[in-house]
Amino acid sequence: MAAATGNTNGTTIIRNGYVFDPLNGINGDVLDIFIRDGKVVTGLTSAEERDALIIDALGKTVMPGGVDSHSHVAGAKVNAGRLMRPEDHYKSTQAKTAITHCGSGYTVPSVYKQGYDYAAMGYTTVFEAAMPALEARHTHEEMRSTPILDMGAYMVFGNNWFIMRYLKEGDLDRAAAYVAWMLRTHKAYGIKCVNPAGVENWGWAKNIGALDESNIHFEVTPREIIRGLAEVNEMLGLPMSLHLHANNLGHPGNWAITRDSLMIPSGIGAKNKSDLLWAETKENAKRKQTVYLAHAQFSAYGGTSWRDFCSGAPDLAKYINQVDDVVIDSGSVPFGPATTMTGDAPAQHDLYMLTGQKWSNTDVELECGSGVLSLVYMKSSPVHSVQWAIGLEVMLLIDDPWKTIMTTDHPNGGIFTQYPQLLTWLMSKKARDDTAKECHKWAYDKSTLGGVDRELSLYEVAMVTRANPARTIGMAYRKGHLGVGADGDVTIYDIDPTKLDLNETKALTAKLSRPDYTIKDGRVVAKKGEIVSVPDGRRFYCRPYVEDELEKDMLRDVKDWFKYYTVGFANYPVPDKYLKNPVAIQVNRPLEALVGR
Repeated sequence: MAAATGNTNGTTIIRNGYVFDPLNGINGDVLDIFIRDGKVVTGLTSAEERDALIIDALGKTVMPGGVDSHSHVAGAKVNAGRLMRPEDHYKSTQAKTAITHCGSGYTVPSVYKQGYDYAAMGYTTVFEAAMPALEARHTHEEMRSTPILDMGAYMVFGNNWFIMRYLKEGDLDRAAAYVAWMLRTHKAYGIKCVNPAGVENWGWAKNIGALDESNIHFEVTPREIIRGLAEVNEMLGLPMSLHLHANNLGHPGNWAITRDSLMIPSGIGAKNKSDLLWAETKENAKRKQTVYLAHAQFSAYGGTSWRDFCSGAPDLAKYINQVDDVVIDSGSVPFGPATTMTGDAPAQHDLYMLTGQKWSNTDVELECGSGVLSLVYMKSSPVHSVQWAIGLEVMLLIDDPWKTIMTTDHPNGGIFTQYPQLLTWLMSKKARDDTAKECHKWAYDKSTLGGVDRELSLYEVAMVTRANPARTIGMAYRKGHLGVGADGDVTIYDIDPTKLDLNETKALTAKLSRPDYTIKDGRVVAKKGEIVSVPDGRRFYCRPYVEDELEKDMLRDVKDWFKYYTVGFANYPVPDKYLKNPVAIQVNRPLEALVGR
């Protein structure tokens, strides 16, 4: 383990490590990192150095703390997954220590355990990918109870009654006013769109199968919702772009509708791209994309049925390679137990019909729906083996790693503690080939993965697990890098880049699983997987504003329609007390018309 001396006293020095910091163009340079009061600084005074915690990272790999921009870790559906899977809890337990709580859960860990597990793996920032407004209080309660991690949550709008009405009427101003009010009211960070128009149809046992198919009652199409929410996102100048869960998720042949969906927001707000910053950001925080595709693996399927199922990743990657406004996270499948949970309720029912596994379904009034199902991904399954291959293809076939983020869509494709295994496959063709030998032959027969020689470097690993997640969600002014002013979040791996042997795949996975140190705000929180301190994390959310009169007019409409809710309007907002260490991102860009609107 890297040697550490001294005491924290508010200052930390990491010496002699090989630093990988893509946002600052640092590729394995041997550098010292200085942290004072939780922030990276250029250096310390001699007096501060004498009292600093000094970690000698000689021969080690140093990266910013991990950033997971898409995970399901808080909220009602996550808790439903915990409740419906009692057999899941004995598989992994966390013993109570002098500073930690006990916990349990393998695919859906309890809130305390998930915080410890992420930190032990080198991650310090995690965002919940789907929060219904009506269940926002519970989501914040679970994030509040999750130790160590800085967190935030995206709010689902793709089947919201108010949004569907406003977009059908062509009233983008009122839609923007509604979104701004909702994000502030429920302390949410960005816009999530799940199976647009389709989940509303599920209330009548129907779905949507095409971008220009209108849903019932509201008679609005997925195309109108995707474009409308993307325009609203840019009108408000939110730090992250529209986070899209495409239609027909999990269906053979869906790569084409995914590609067509990504085309819809293309060019929206392009004239104002240079303005997509807020007061605190620095230049490298600027995002380029207008759409962030969630869990691409589940939306990159070829074939026409499960009989001729194959990978559609090459076709989807070909489109993404040609454009500059798309970022994806992978939603990869690392095999083993999983608990699928999504706001795409009809997709979950389809999975239930295929597998017969126990299944839960929920309709969230006026807003969305969700489903939860237990599942095991098996190497012997022809379909699962292709899903494994697709989850790696979407990372390796997209040429520019700045367009990709590594995830498992935890716990849908797999659990976040399997990230080290996933990274090993991305870094080592030998690791992929060895696993393919254990899989059904469809893994290589029905995909192009066997012919892919690309292996991610440590620099690229830092991109897809730190730099790009932070930049994509507009957090790169403080997360995902080790430049001056960044949060003092650092991961130190027992990996010497000059001696890295990609044939030693088990050793690589082990070293990625348990870094020597995880440092949060300059404070060591984990050593070799052992939690040694438990600071409280922050809760990030956005506070966008529109003109007062427009918002007042919108609120009169909302209050009138609130008669359809089963809760009182006064009980709808999330009070400040639900958030611990809140960080409000002020988005003060005025509501304005878009070019071509």
